[in-house]
Amino acid sequence: MKSFGLCLFILLSFPYLLQANLSSDYYTKTCPEFEQTLVQIVTDKQIAAPTTAAGTLRLFFHDCMVDGCDASILVASTPRKTSERDADINHSLPGDAFDVITRIKTAVELKCPNVVSCSDILVGATRSLVTMVGGPRINVKFGRKDSLVSYMNRVEGKLARPNMTMDHIISIFESSGLTVQEMVALVGAHTIGFSHCKEFASRIFNKSDQNGPVEMNPKYAAELRKLCANYTRDEEMSAFNDVFTPGKFDNMYYKNLKHGYGLLQSDHAIAFDNRTRSLVDLYAENETAFFDAFAKAMEKVSEKNVKTGKLGEVRRRCDQYNDYKG
Repeated sequence: MKSFGLCLFILLSFPYLLQANLSSDYYTKTCPEFEQTLVQIVTDKQIAAPTTAAGTLRLFFHDCMVDGCDASILVASTPRKTSERDADINHSLPGDAFDVITRIKTAVELKCPNVVSCSDILVGATRSLVTMVGGPRINVKFGRKDSLVSYMNRVEGKLARPNMTMDHIISIFESSGLTVQEMVALVGAHTIGFSHCKEFASRIFNKSDQNGPVEMNPKYAAELRKLCANYTRDEEMSAFNDVFTPGKFDNMYYKNLKHGYGLLQSDHAIAFDNRTRSLVDLYAENETAFFDAFAKAMEKVSEKNVKTGKLGEVRRRCDQYNDYKG
């Protein structure tokens, strides 16, 4: 009884240790126009800049895989503090993704100040954009708080890199509580968007790399060599992850892998590793199975390590904490 009483005392004394109370109707009373405003802005932005969906989905992963969905990726560095945003793996995050979040936040603050968190905006925008480009409906809940910290040194080891072995990639996802099946489904996000040439240059300009022999469709590799010929001088040179339907969220990514059209070394590895190959085959044959698995895995990622109580705040600006003095 004493230990139970002690535990109860701790939970009552520190309410932010309790499970976050997320719900689909969290803002119904406090900001009833939130959803409508968000959908209108992401629609306008996607029409104006068609790569916004892929960029925002990538921003979501780079935020949520590092200590949960808390908008820590949105914080700008200051002369005294270097944030996640300046980690080398985040340097290529697209400006359109940051821009759409800023636009939503600005509009929502005018309607209901200090109510909607930046983390909820990022999750909601990602959900709407995935559906907008043909993907599944992701059932997201709201009620997150924004992080009070953002440290560049927290990023390394939390995000998979294209040149990692499959063992390493699986371990990163498992450390975030995600199964191999969920990892394969989430990597299907590569069905939209693009990758910079430097991320796959070793596959097309060398006969092999550190992870084994390159097995890419020869004609595809030849076209990529033409495209990326000047990648060392122009770091913005890039190629679509899915060469056939780059702007549509579908299961073409998995079909491509089976025929040598995997852009990244990690793409190729996931198609032929004994732990993941059967899942790639399944999702290549059954788009419904992929959509269902992707939506469920996204929901899981969006609700992991949610900040609440004193561990977070609702930022007035997504790129700086409320106590920032400039």
